[in-house]
Amino acid sequence: MADNVQNQSLPLARAIEAQLVEDISIGLLEPGRRLDEAGLAQRFGASRTPVREALLRLAAQGILVEGERRGIRVAEYTREELSQIFEAMHEIEIACARIAASRLTLLSRHEIEAAQVECITAAEAGDRTGFLRANEAFHQTIYRATGNPFIAELASDFRRRTGPFRAKKFVVKQDLLAAAESHERLMQDIFSKDSTTASNGMMSYMTESLSKALAAN
Repeated sequence: MADNVQNQSLPLARAIEAQLVEDISIGLLEPGRRLDEAGLAQRFGASRTPVREALLRLAAQGILVEGERRGIRVAEYTREELSQIFEAMHEIEIACARIAASRLTLLSRHEIEAAQVECITAAEAGDRTGFLRANEAFHQTIYRATGNPFIAELASDFRRRTGPFRAKKFVVKQDLLAAAESHERLMQDIFSKDSTTASNGMMSYMTESLSKALAAN
């Protein structure tokens, strides 16, 4: 009986985990924010069991941290730590662009283009939350285009960890439009199918993007 209850709660726990990851990635849950089990259970219409499972899984990934007094909260980083994480992320994103360019398929190109349309639509509407979601999806299409799920997961992990910090650089509509425009240049570099061109394009893109993120933090 206990096993059946656990099995039933697992899909719900994963769904809660996925939603919290998105909330953190787009900055809706800021660094240091304490997460309340009771409040989350009410939000998701669930018991505390799947909520607790989701929180523990995120803590195991380093996205959340546990503290004796403050409970479980969104991970915080010093400026030095954040700089080091951004440095690692910079290198992984460059590798993703290089590999994606060399392995680009018609389907991968279509997915990247479709994700960019969502970014442009949100940017032109001044929809910050919508753009942040679309921006995450845009980068995920590049990760998938590598054809390597291990590299894709590694890149995704850094995006999850840095989401709240990167979100701070988007303040006004012009920030969204500028980011969408930079996507266009990056896309063309990847679509060239030339690894060096794609690597250089992503290097330029990430250097500018992460410099703005550090300045905002």
